[in-house]
Amino acid sequence: MNKRAFVIVIDSLGIGSDEKAYLYNDEGANTLKHIFEATSGHKIPNLCHLGLNHLCPVKDNPKSNQFAGYIAKLHEASVGKDTMTGHWEMMGLRIDQPFITFTDTGFPKELIAELEAKTGYKYIGNYAASGTEIIKELGERHMQTKELIIYTSADSVLQIAANEDLIGLDELYRCCEVAREITLRPEWRLGRVIARPFVGETKETFTRTANRHDYALDPYGKTVLESLKENGFDVISVGKINDIFNTKGITKAIKSKSSLEGMDQTIEVAKDDFRGLCFVNLVDFDAKWGHRRNAEGYAQELSDFDVKLGELLKVLRDDDLLMITADHGNDPTWHGSDHTREYVPLLVYRKSNTGFGNLGMRDTFADIGATVADMFDVTNPGYGHSFLGQIL
Repeated sequence: MNKRAFVIVIDSLGIGSDEKAYLYNDEGANTLKHIFEATSGHKIPNLCHLGLNHLCPVKDNPKSNQFAGYIAKLHEASVGKDTMTGHWEMMGLRIDQPFITFTDTGFPKELIAELEAKTGYKYIGNYAASGTEIIKELGERHMQTKELIIYTSADSVLQIAANEDLIGLDELYRCCEVAREITLRPEWRLGRVIARPFVGETKETFTRTANRHDYALDPYGKTVLESLKENGFDVISVGKINDIFNTKGITKAIKSKSSLEGMDQTIEVAKDDFRGLCFVNLVDFDAKWGHRRNAEGYAQELSDFDVKLGELLKVLRDDDLLMITADHGNDPTWHGSDHTREYVPLLVYRKSNTGFGNLGMRDTFADIGATVADMFDVTNPGYGHSFLGQIL
């Protein structure tokens, strides 16, 4: 029977500030603990069955004496606390120079001026914002003037929003390609440029469409994903994994409109006969709830995810390896709207395993990729140490 591994990233589910948190003004942040302290009645029995509440207190979800599988706390070795850094490290790349962010200042006037000159459009906005909120704020002006909406976030990202019926997708994509070229320079080097098309005619009817397009940087080195692909294994991405790695090492990409749809898609992948890795990112936790400082929404999303996790556990094969983790924190009770520098959980599960235990503190997220490489007997081109021998 084909070997299969599943890595699911609950985007931003940190479990407590790490020893470098003081560098980011994040001492005391704890995404998981604080969302449950700020809310009531939310249950996550499947995650707790896999041992999550043995890594971090979860109010209203008491610990049992035993749990299924293995748990660990992961420390981020890289500099930074953003999405690309976390995911790249998982697959073997350490980031020592953080991607540039413009969260507090917006983009420099020189960058905007060059973008306007090369695209032929004026730009409005230029601050850190929720994509849905800035469209409500500036969308009607955009419809009247054809000025494009530009904004950023806590990640290293430049986003351009435009009404796809007014401007056209090809034109929006062209402008983003220009922005990508400009932001390759060292002084403005961004992780991603994202086209954010929407439709509608008024702020009450504006809706983002599924025609988002990401222009990311190539990983600076070879990853475990590429080793798998070169050796003939499937590497199936669900959600924005394909964009984070700029297609490198991916054999099949599945786009998701929401985290719950992403779990439905993962369940369907698990029902298929593939050979290799299914790598999943569930972004709503971060984008919809963490950045918007909505603890209630975050807790409910986690509870909804837990239901889908139960469905996935039922369809996994006996020897499938499931790993659930996160890429950074985003404590919705914390100050500002930025990510938070935290440890992240690792839950490891195989139906055929009868043992359980704690793998302890791991020095890097890259132990995930190293373990995947070990499982499929391919080269780990980066760093990290496999824990496969400890769980089999």
